[in-house]
Amino acid sequence: MNLDFMKALALTGGDWVIWGLLLCSVVAVAVIIERGLVLLREEKGFGALREALLAQLGGELAVLERTLERHRGAAGRILKTALAQAHHGPEGVEDLLVAASLEEKGRLERRLLALGTLGNNAPFIGLFGTVLGVIKAFHDLSESGAGPEVVMQGLSEALIATAVGLFVAIPCVVAYNYYQKKVKDLLSGTESLGRFLMARVRSGRGR
Repeated sequence: MNLDFMKALALTGGDWVIWGLLLCSVVAVAVIIERGLVLLREEKGFGALREALLAQLGGELAVLERTLERHRGAAGRILKTALAQAHHGPEGVEDLLVAASLEEKGRLERRLLALGTLGNNAPFIGLFGTVLGVIKAFHDLSESGAGPEVVMQGLSEALIATAVGLFVAIPCVVAYNYYQKKVKDLLSGTESLGRFLMARVRSGRGR
């Protein structure tokens, strides 16, 4: 390992780390807004689908399929995939229900990994910037021979990196946990509707 490169990196200070964190915050805001809109749309679609299906559970399976065709959200796709194989019996419906749910779970959680990663690592990145700032402050002191006020100023500037790291991490963690709960609730509700459909298939009423 080239120690000269490491020394040069250590003396760059933490400004570039702060700019990197601010860039990450822009990405995080974009993901939060995009996933928020997607999950809001899915939540509204699920509510409408649930109301329509529960009102028609006593009818023909073909009627239920047409209802599912009109709802294009994740819940509608899961239930439509499962119900399309109703002629294989309830076991086939259950297997497809699980498989379709896993596939839609991946779609709903898309880009949430970015929020989880930033939430977990942004504080450490900020701390890294602070350490670089402290190193630079003491190096400047040794070079200039100035008083301790120079070090204090350098330390105060270095701590900004830690603050920015926390500023980025906290919203990411909150959004990540909130969206994970939304995805879990949506899939749980869809599974509940799937159980109703399985019971309808087991009842043996024809299409």
